[in-house]
Amino acid sequence: MEDLTYVTGNYGKYVFVKEMFERNGITINYFKYDMEEPEINDIEFISKEKARKAYEVVSRPVFVADTGFYIENYPNNPNYPGAFVKRSGISSNIDNLLEVMKYVTNRACKFIDCLTFYDGNDFYTFYGESKGTLSLSIRGNIERKAMSNLWSVFIPLNHNKTLAEMTDYERDHRHDGHTSATDEFINWYENIYLKGKNKILKLS
Repeated sequence: MEDLTYVTGNYGKYVFVKEMFERNGITINYFKYDMEEPEINDIEFISKEKARKAYEVVSRPVFVADTGFYIENYPNNPNYPGAFVKRSGISSNIDNLLEVMKYVTNRACKFIDCLTFYDGNDFYTFYGESKGTLSLSIRGNIERKAMSNLWSVFIPLNHNKTLAEMTDYERDHRHDGHTSATDEFINWYENIYLKGKNKILKLS
């Protein structure tokens, strides 16, 4: 099987994603690398730029995964922080976020995942979305494999627990209508990309 490398500076993200790939019989490599993000609040643009830079560093097929967090009624700045989760520092100062949102009644928010695979020739981008509400307090424990500290304040639709309060099984089987960029990529990579590469090899 083709060598596939996940490039990220967040080891927790790698652990979480690695388990998803292993359930589908795919092994991935991990390359720790923190990349500067372009100063544009566009998650697809950021994802593609990071994939391009990652490929320049490791010189083999790579994928990067970014998550935007959109708070519908953030005071004076709707849908903040968007793609600038890291740059804003919002996930590292949850107490401040809750203080800012203290008197906001509409606490609707969502995660949007954007995963980009780059093989040196073409970019392939996949998306996922999870809608929910912002809790009034920090709840649950942030494990090493947590994708974000925001898990402790994000309550998926149709649930009363934050992602941090849920077990692995509850997160995997939650009924909030969420979609996963990683699931979409795994399905495409295994059933379309690799099979297409194998056909080319057989023909040659």
